Amino acid sequence: MPSDRTFHLLNGLHRLVVRATRGRMGWRAARMPVVELTTTGRRSGKAHTLLLTSPVQDGDTVVLVASRWGDDHHPAWFLNLRDHPEVEAVVAGGPRRAMTARVATPEERAALWPRATAVYPGYAQYQAKTTREIPLVLLEPR
Repeated sequence: MPSDRTFHLLNGLHRLVVRATRGRMGWRAARMPVVELTTTGRRSGKAHTLLLTSPVQDGDTVVLVASRWGDDHHPAWFLNLRDHPEVEAVVAGGPRRAMTARVATPEERAALWPRATAVYPGYAQYQAKTTREIPLVLLEPR
């Protein structure tokens, strides 16, 4: 599994592509819109921004997959928003929006998981690699 350092490096390179192309590239990845998510650090209280993909959007609700490439540990961004659900998100280069994050209920996950894996089958492979249930996170406008 890639280290945290590798995740940070890849995310930094992705953000560099978005900036260097003035948003003409980098807002889609693996056929999904990219979401710039800003969370509040659960320990530091500082803002943390990263780029993620969203396999499903339902109206104003944006779905994120806390897969961390099938690692046995939740990603730091998931732990941050679990403790501080007030986040900001930019979807596919659109306007910055204040949103509230929450983990999908078991019923919501049952309905959304097949949709997410239909868009990106890699999520099913990640789930097969780990014993934890990969959470789906719903971002909803505040």
